[in-house]
Amino acid sequence: MGAPRKLALYAGLLGAVLAGSVAVGSAAEPIGLSNAEPEPAEHRGGMDGGMVPGLAVAEDGLRLLPETDTVPAGREVTYRFRVDDEDGTVVAFDIEHTKPMHLIVVRRDFAGFHHLHPEMEADGTWATSLTLPEPGAYRAFADFVVDGDKHTLATDLFVAGDFRPQPLPPVAPIADAGDGYTVELRGEAVAGEESALDFVVRRHGEVVGDIAEYLGARGHLVALRDGDLAYLHVHADEDRLHFEADFPTPGAYRLFLQFRHDGVVRTAAFTVDAAEETR
Repeated sequence: MGAPRKLALYAGLLGAVLAGSVAVGSAAEPIGLSNAEPEPAEHRGGMDGGMVPGLAVAEDGLRLLPETDTVPAGREVTYRFRVDDEDGTVVAFDIEHTKPMHLIVVRRDFAGFHHLHPEMEADGTWATSLTLPEPGAYRAFADFVVDGDKHTLATDLFVAGDFRPQPLPPVAPIADAGDGYTVELRGEAVAGEESALDFVVRRHGEVVGDIAEYLGARGHLVALRDGDLAYLHVHADEDRLHFEADFPTPGAYRLFLQFRHDGVVRTAAFTVDAAEETR
């Protein structure tokens, strides 16, 4: 792509992003949630603004290096990136929940969620098919484990076009998962302490009890904080959709629950408002 064309593409997208900045929040090195299973409170960033692993493009000697930061709308492409150490060497990745790499791509207004599993090519580059149907500003999270330590590095991804940011959906206990499936959220999100969250899946009004294992767990829950997309990924108990999630600050979060039933992985999205911890 020539320089004038690329500059024009960025200018158009930048104008759309600025117009919707209240809805989509800040993109600059945000403070975030723990990037893996909940850590002890002394290891987390919180109201004082401390940084924690999760949303930086580089941390702990590792750097996320995407091949591109733009993709076309509505077209399947191969998205490639690397994770190198300080010497530019490809690192060895552990298997976590049946995969060495989890890639989460979310539009910054939460309208669009993708959970992908790239494969490593011979030169150490990770590659996966990706289709982003709508224009907008997205965040791509590379979620992985090295030498037993959990990491989540993140970068922005832009899709040029007529970007119309959507408002944050309201808080509601029931979410539609398609094809007659609904999911009920039970439990309260409380900042600063472990919050017990349970989900009940129904199909055409009847409770579904035979939720199958998906990626080594009964279910996966990704939580993103409104405003900076601070990231949390937790896994369900062995035999039910029960999660212990840690919300470090009060405020709104968007939850994406994934579960498998009848051979199909489904996603249900919720907005929750984490209350301030009562002492």
